[in-house]
Amino acid sequence: MIRLPTVPGVPALPRLPTVPGLPALPRLPALPGVPGLAAVSGARGAGTTPRRTRRVAIVGTGFSGIGAAVALRRAGHDRIALFERGDDVGGVWARNTYPGAACDVPSYVYSFSFAQRRDWSRPCSPQSEVHAYLRRVAHDHGVLDDVHLDTEIVDATWDEQTCEWTLRAADGREFVADVLVPACGQLTRPAVPDVPGAERFGGPVFHSAEWDHDVDLAGRRVAVVGTGASAVQFVPPVAEAAAHVDVYQRSAPYLLPRSNTPYPRVVREVVERVPGVQTVRREGGRLLLEGLIAGFTVAPPARAALEAASRAFMRLQVPDPELRARTRPDYPLGCKRMLFSSAYLPALGRDDVELVTDEIDHVTERGIVTADGRQRPADVLVWGTGFRTRFVAPMRIRGRGGRDLADVWGDAPRAHHGITVASFPNMFLLYGPNTNLGVGSVVEMIEAQAGYLVDALARLDAAGADAMDVEPTVMAVSDARVQERLHGSIWTRCDSWYRTEGGRVSTNWPGFMREYAARVRRVRTSEYAFWSRPGESPDAGVAAVGTGGTAAGTGAAGGPDAPASGSVTRRAAGPGTPGTREAR
Repeated sequence: MIRLPTVPGVPALPRLPTVPGLPALPRLPALPGVPGLAAVSGARGAGTTPRRTRRVAIVGTGFSGIGAAVALRRAGHDRIALFERGDDVGGVWARNTYPGAACDVPSYVYSFSFAQRRDWSRPCSPQSEVHAYLRRVAHDHGVLDDVHLDTEIVDATWDEQTCEWTLRAADGREFVADVLVPACGQLTRPAVPDVPGAERFGGPVFHSAEWDHDVDLAGRRVAVVGTGASAVQFVPPVAEAAAHVDVYQRSAPYLLPRSNTPYPRVVREVVERVPGVQTVRREGGRLLLEGLIAGFTVAPPARAALEAASRAFMRLQVPDPELRARTRPDYPLGCKRMLFSSAYLPALGRDDVELVTDEIDHVTERGIVTADGRQRPADVLVWGTGFRTRFVAPMRIRGRGGRDLADVWGDAPRAHHGITVASFPNMFLLYGPNTNLGVGSVVEMIEAQAGYLVDALARLDAAGADAMDVEPTVMAVSDARVQERLHGSIWTRCDSWYRTEGGRVSTNWPGFMREYAARVRRVRTSEYAFWSRPGESPDAGVAAVGTGGTAAGTGAAGGPDAPASGSVTRRAAGPGTPGTREAR
């Protein structure tokens, strides 16, 4: 592999244009006592050189992947490779470009503590602004040089003799790393229901996460299947553009108001120029979210009051009694995802929009037929049916003894702190099982997990070992305690993506954001087994593998001839001696 020359000041990924007017994000100093990456430098050795140079492979470039890469860089790790299946960094924020796409948590909280932006255009920023923020963070912290674009990792296998992970991409290329960090997210794979006849539909068909912007909706009849978080955002603008919209609903969501108007100029100037205002705003937002979490976990009366407020708001938004009855949820608030919109219900009340609650029977070439036998014509079909909950999709991960993670988990994904899984050494999940929030900022959780990763590698160095694996009993007890707290919780009182088919809540954390951050602030070495490669003493250091140079990542296309960044060894996919590695 030939390394192309770089031009000083020019990012390595030319597909990532700079955003006009978007200033560089400052790197904030360490904040003693505050969880998150901003504290990692003081607490976990950021800025120092690790005893061993470990190759770290991160799968995914959303908040989790970028956050982990920055944390590792701040801790002195420089052999990092990130793998992105798309043509741009940003994860779901790069791919979900449907009309009206936006964050539903205030951006001054839904952002990294070490890269706070003071000039957000509005409280809950649109997709393009969040995506630009992630690209800017990756650029400013030198992460872009470590990214493989257009590289989908489909297999990762642990080698017990070498204490290495071998990653295989969909195009056949292989990469070797010492540490594997799946940062794939929980909701990345679109879920399309198996509706009879859907393949025969004569017009454009696409999922909201794969929006076809070449399809002009003006003057056309649009069928929207689903009323989840994405649909609540894109139905109002679609209704404005289309001639008619039919919205097919299985269950009605709870809604709370959100106008999300742009900040007045004076507000933006105050936030940018007056010291302390940003800190107060961010901490105030975090406290508000923690208060909402309390209502879902330890203060049922608060949740009941919030449900009453939501129902009152929805009644005010829907004057028509018949439509009001069809938009009334039949489950307790919080059991499914709570949504925020002041535009969705009024859109359903338009004369050119119909909310259909009858079950879909089948699809024809010209429209959708419901169980009552009525066919409603459609020119365009949009699936707003959410995502399949998959923590490492589409990877097949095999650990010690060839154990397949999918088989180990079965219908019960679980991990110690949602991060480590027994029999899968040197693997650290980000945004893994039971680390989602019913309400709150998952970025808080991700930063805490990235800090745990950094501390784990420091402990590995201190032990003079090559591998670490969480003890099975530790993981079992950890999981049992989380499930005990979730038993009887609000998330067990209806079917939702929070639960598996067997009824287990596999996604959500049962407590507060700060509580979780405190639990993962330090790695307890007593919870892990440490060992070195067979035949090596604990102080032998890392075996020389691919010493002629390494191939990690990256170029704009991320293809076989992309330049290397010196992070993860690439295993030759072509002819060669079995078991050898070519360093190009």
